[in-house]
Amino acid sequence: MKSLISLGLWITGIATFLVIFLILAVSLVACPRETTFSLARRLFSIQIRLMGIRLKVEGRAHIDPDRTYLIMGNHQSLFDLFVIPAAIPLTFTGVEAAYHFKLPVWGHLIRKWGCIPIRRGNLEQAKKSLEQARTTLNEGLSIAILPEGHRTRTGELGEFKKGPFHLAKATRAMILPFGISGLYAFQQRGGFHLAPGRVYVRIDAPIPYDSYKDLSVEELRDRVFEIIQRLSK
Repeated sequence: MKSLISLGLWITGIATFLVIFLILAVSLVACPRETTFSLARRLFSIQIRLMGIRLKVEGRAHIDPDRTYLIMGNHQSLFDLFVIPAAIPLTFTGVEAAYHFKLPVWGHLIRKWGCIPIRRGNLEQAKKSLEQARTTLNEGLSIAILPEGHRTRTGELGEFKKGPFHLAKATRAMILPFGISGLYAFQQRGGFHLAPGRVYVRIDAPIPYDSYKDLSVEELRDRVFEIIQRLSK
């Protein structure tokens, strides 16, 4: 029975996503990015409800829609892609693996969206990504990044990479931390079975640059790790 329910939810989710993908592809060409993102937030909210995710968001009052943030949180599931935009009422872009930009259609869309390519182990590419991120933030567009770099395999918060915190210090960004809980139980990495239920996104007070400018990259990483760990419990 669990397999049948999961199969039905996957079919519903994939079919819904294909429709959403087409709608957003047209919207990106015809409408401003802010309009498209607002539309995406509504459509993703519908999709996760259809798939059995009951989303509960805490802390939206911490967000100033007129500010620009470096948004950081944990990475629990494939479905973070839909839950995070549904939960956080900001227009933002993200960081994508460089090879994603070579994919047909998807590569074109993420480039148009303003996503930032990153290639691990390539210093020159890292410098270009940092400069693009700086420009993006200076232009008033927030960036979301998941410092673990990959989905959790255990449900526990994984070790954070240093890159996002080099970026924060280099751009003097205001960090907006959030934590997701319940999404690992809904779908585990590589797993087929889905377990409908409540998913929480908790948003904490932003961390201004002045409060961390004297910290080392490692100290800032550890501070943000502690906050996100608390939020994702």
